[in-house]
Amino acid sequence: MGNSRSHLGQGLSSQFLPEEQAEIDRLFDALSSEKLSSNTSPRSFSLQALKNHVGEALPSEMVTRLFEGMRRVDLMGKVKGPSENVSQEQFTVSMSHLLKGNSEEKSLVIMKMISATEGPVKAREVQKFTEDLVGSVVHVLNYRQELRGWTQKQALGSLPRVQVLAAQLISEMKLPDGEKLLGPEQLAHDCDRAVIEDWVFRTPHVAMFLSVVIHRGFLLHLSLDLATLIPERQVDLGREFASILDVLSVVYINSHLPGEWRHRWRLLFASELHGHSFAQLCGLITHRGPCVMLLEDRDSHVFGGFASCSWEVKPQFQGDDRCFLFSIFPRMAVYTCTGYNDHYMYLNHGQQTIPNGLGMGGQHSYFGLWIDFDFGKGHSKAKPTCTTYNSPQLSAQEDFRFERMEVWAVGDASVTQPVLHFLPGG
Repeated sequence: MGNSRSHLGQGLSSQFLPEEQAEIDRLFDALSSEKLSSNTSPRSFSLQALKNHVGEALPSEMVTRLFEGMRRVDLMGKVKGPSENVSQEQFTVSMSHLLKGNSEEKSLVIMKMISATEGPVKAREVQKFTEDLVGSVVHVLNYRQELRGWTQKQALGSLPRVQVLAAQLISEMKLPDGEKLLGPEQLAHDCDRAVIEDWVFRTPHVAMFLSVVIHRGFLLHLSLDLATLIPERQVDLGREFASILDVLSVVYINSHLPGEWRHRWRLLFASELHGHSFAQLCGLITHRGPCVMLLEDRDSHVFGGFASCSWEVKPQFQGDDRCFLFSIFPRMAVYTCTGYNDHYMYLNHGQQTIPNGLGMGGQHSYFGLWIDFDFGKGHSKAKPTCTTYNSPQLSAQEDFRFERMEVWAVGDASVTQPVLHFLPGG
């Protein structure tokens, strides 16, 4: 213990602080003491020993991927094949790369987790790895009871949210020709180390999810702040409320919020609880700070927008360039401001000469997202895209009807402005 760094190969070293290295060594000691591990010197551990240690905390496929990534680490640049077990040096270097390394170091281990063959991997293999990774995050957080009030909703429509988020992460990958991986016809493409390294660098969710899987799957006693990954869910009501959102949707949207607002979401309005009333909506969401709004239309499309400033009922546009629109299903995407105009947010009620409703982006009668004062109706007009956010049509139909709407305040409650209450009705 404590001297593992002295055994590492040339150019490979642990990036852990002494107290962190002691924890890594403690875990290795536990793994290598399993009776199914190798008793030969130097000490090592087997796949079965790792599975015994992790138990039900992670899916078996992810445990195997992690083990294969570790045992294929080539410490000395030898040409012979990987060892059967994982040595202390391999374990330390793998954990150092995955938890503390740069994108180059992370990609080295990720490539070995994806495929047993040397050289490029197929895009479809990266896709399967990403689905396994996203699924493992939900699995381990659910197993450790760290969903922070959110649910593990499996599916909406025909596609599980795991696949939807994995598809979003994969879409960030740039193939060698510079094109993004956007369709199934591209899954046969080769992805070399440079492609994977660039993907890991530009898609921080990959490293973040690997860190969660390792920390919570192995029960490493190292610092991992889940508060900014998964916000605490607050619903100040005496009865159960099933949100449109699942934990993966929340993690994805939350990652695009300014950091100071990521730790807590508080339910302000839900049509399921507060009724289908535009006046009630206005009364519950105005002067309450930044909010996430989302809808589910009658074709099961889920989408919404982030309002960076308190909603106010007034005939002018409001907000700033931190606002964005997003889609959750059938695909996950965030659409940020283009700078073309400042039509970020609009909320009006009770006027006769100007439109009454809630809108984000675009212009009157052609909003990127519009909720009519005749509650239950809306539109998403973006041909080809919304001028303010560069977003496509978010709903299944340009003019849509919806049954469910939710608005969540993010961050700590604002006490600087009064809360205005509107009577139910409009």
